[in-house]
Amino acid sequence: MSPLNPAATPFLPAIASLPTLSDTALTSTLDLLFEPSADLHTLALPTIRTLSFASYDDLVTTLRTQLLDIASAVADDADGRKRLHAILGSHPRLGESKQNQQNQQQQQQEEEVLSGFSREEQAHLRGEGEALAGLNQEYEERFPGLRYVVWVNGRSREEVMGDMRRRIGRGDLREEEREGIRAMCDIAADRARKLLLKSSEEAAENSR
Repeated sequence: MSPLNPAATPFLPAIASLPTLSDTALTSTLDLLFEPSADLHTLALPTIRTLSFASYDDLVTTLRTQLLDIASAVADDADGRKRLHAILGSHPRLGESKQNQQNQQQQQQEEEVLSGFSREEQAHLRGEGEALAGLNQEYEERFPGLRYVVWVNGRSREEVMGDMRRRIGRGDLREEEREGIRAMCDIAADRARKLLLKSSEEAAENSR
C-alpha cells in the first residue's frame, strides 16, 4: 500500500471518466475518499470498471451497499471478516498521531498514511490524546480486529467520546461492522463534496 503524496493537490477525476482510468489513478481516487486499503481496492475496482455512476454520491452509495452485503454474509467466514475489518481499520484511530508517543517509529509510519483529510477532520480531538487512547484500547478489546470509525462532522470531543462509550457498552459486533461501514461511507461522501466544491471554486477563480 503506497502512502498518499502529501505534496500533491488532491482532486477527483470526472465521474464519467472512472472506467477508463488506470488502476493507479483509480486507487488514488479511492484513497482520497476512504483511506488507503488494498482490500477496498480489490473490492471496488471491478465495480468501478463494470458500472456507470451519475455522481460520486452514487459511487459511495454503491460501495456502501456492497460492504453492508459483505457484513451480512461473513458471519461464518473468518477470512471475509478479516478483510472487512482491514477495510474499516484503514481509518486512523482518533487522536492517534498524538497518542503513540511511546513508539515514535510506529507513529511516523502511521503519519505517512494519515491523509490530510483525516488530520483536518480530527484536528479538534487532539487535546484528548490520553482519554482517546484509553477508549480506543477499550473499544478494540471489546471488538477484536475492529477499529472505531465515526464521521466526526463537527461534533465535540465530548460527543465523540460519548458515542464511543455507547458503542462499547452496546457490545454488538455485527452492528459495529454496519455502523463502521456507514460512518466510513459518510466520510467519503463528505470528502467528495468538499473536493468537488474546491475544484469548482478554483475553476471559477481561474476563469476570471
